[in-house]
Amino acid sequence: MKPKKNQELDLKRNSVLYFIIGLAAVLLLTYVALEWKSYHKSTYVDLAEADLHPDLDELPPITIQNLPPPPPPKIQTPPIIEVVEDDKDIVETIIASNEPDQDTEIVKIDDIPVIDDTVPEEISFMVIEDAPIFPGCEGSKDKKVCFQEMMQKHIRKNFRYPEIAQEMGLQGRVNIVFTIQKDGSIDEVRMRGPHETLEREAARIISKLPKMTPGKQRGTPVKVPFSIPITFKLN
Repeated sequence: MKPKKNQELDLKRNSVLYFIIGLAAVLLLTYVALEWKSYHKSTYVDLAEADLHPDLDELPPITIQNLPPPPPPKIQTPPIIEVVEDDKDIVETIIASNEPDQDTEIVKIDDIPVIDDTVPEEISFMVIEDAPIFPGCEGSKDKKVCFQEMMQKHIRKNFRYPEIAQEMGLQGRVNIVFTIQKDGSIDEVRMRGPHETLEREAARIISKLPKMTPGKQRGTPVKVPFSIPITFKLN
């Protein structure tokens, strides 16, 4: 059976081809519109390419300037020397000698004033003549070095980190100052630390110090303050 319509007159025959051609044309116009560039005309003139007239290379006219004359030099007048007559009556001062001779009178011992040389009540550990002796340092040559070493050993032996301080995460340095009395006992303990719990532990360590041989200044027992830090550090 033959179709009723003529295929050559069918409008949908080449519709796909026409669609592709139209789409390509629209894309081309869009691309040209986006890539189109326009420039403004500039009034800048490149002087390097300009053809300057040769008559412009003229030298400026030479003028003569009259400068003022320099100021005259200053002449310094010589100083006036006055002649002063020598003094005729000159009294010479006789300086008496303080050195003793055969005519010097001998002073009695009771008449010689004696300076009061009292020993102070308290002497620092660093300047005292005879430092306090920690038990076990009697035969040491340097009593001060041995004292400090025995103090460190005593702290390590009796050190105990408080459980409360560990739970609270407390750590830091406690500075302790105590005084070795004239009888060798430990007294006047003072301390400063980051927390009261660490200060109590440091006071407990110092309270376990043994009795010591007191320090002496010119053979006289004196009080000797000593300071040492105790560091609490969590691992």
